[in-house]
Amino acid sequence: MIQVQNLHFGYRRKKIFTGLNLKLQAGHIYGLLGKNGTGKSTLLKNMAGLLFPQEGTVNVLGFTPGKRQPAFLQDIFMVPEEFYLPDMPIEHLIKYNAPFYPKFNEDQFNRFITEFDIPRSNTMQQMSYGQKKKVLISFGLACNTSVLLMDEPTNGLDIMSKSQFRKVIAGCLDENKCIVISTHQVKDLESLIDRVTIIDEGRILFDQTVDNITNRLSFHISYDSEEIKQALFREPTLRGSAVITRNTLGDESKLDLELLYKAIVLNGNAIQSVFNA
Repeated sequence: MIQVQNLHFGYRRKKIFTGLNLKLQAGHIYGLLGKNGTGKSTLLKNMAGLLFPQEGTVNVLGFTPGKRQPAFLQDIFMVPEEFYLPDMPIEHLIKYNAPFYPKFNEDQFNRFITEFDIPRSNTMQQMSYGQKKKVLISFGLACNTSVLLMDEPTNGLDIMSKSQFRKVIAGCLDENKCIVISTHQVKDLESLIDRVTIIDEGRILFDQTVDNITNRLSFHISYDSEEIKQALFREPTLRGSAVITRNTLGDESKLDLELLYKAIVLNGNAIQSVFNA
């Protein structure tokens, strides 16, 4: 569905990607994780055809995104981190934008707006930043495109809104849709994504399904000094140490995405060795 091959891209004073390769399939919610400035937004924009590879290729749904063909544009939607919505009622937003997306479902949109508790009487400029973002997310989901790209979608959302976001997104995935969510707020996606892709300094550090991660790694709190010492990664807490160890017993533990992210960035070779064995 999305294939990136030998991608080279950079800005005037900074090289971002030098030979990046990545393949994303339908039926998954991908978490594209990484620090600010590591290339997450740039990668999404290359997928959406808003930026163009300097070398290599990006193929999305069989299209070259940079050509911006109508058949491509009507089947992909991107929720950017920074956006502008004109000062209009929600009904006008639908009226003037929905016709570009043949699979747009107004009933779905209205349901999402209700779940997000958006005031229908307000125009866009009468809404807070978080409310406007929830309107844009609702519209993007209701477009029912095969590819949905979301760049830092939980920025500006309060705790309850983040919970609503996870619930809404989880209910929208089907076998024909690929959702890619870019964020540095890893805790927000912990119970949502089913594949983890970590990017740093323009390269892929880690790319595994959540099932494969929890099959091979154990995430738990340990009080055993020997186990803590031998752990692949450890972090002191108020109650023992949070550790990542090899899952030698075959018991699946709950993924601690924040701990995994730190482990990959700080001690990636030890974690990768488990998956390369």
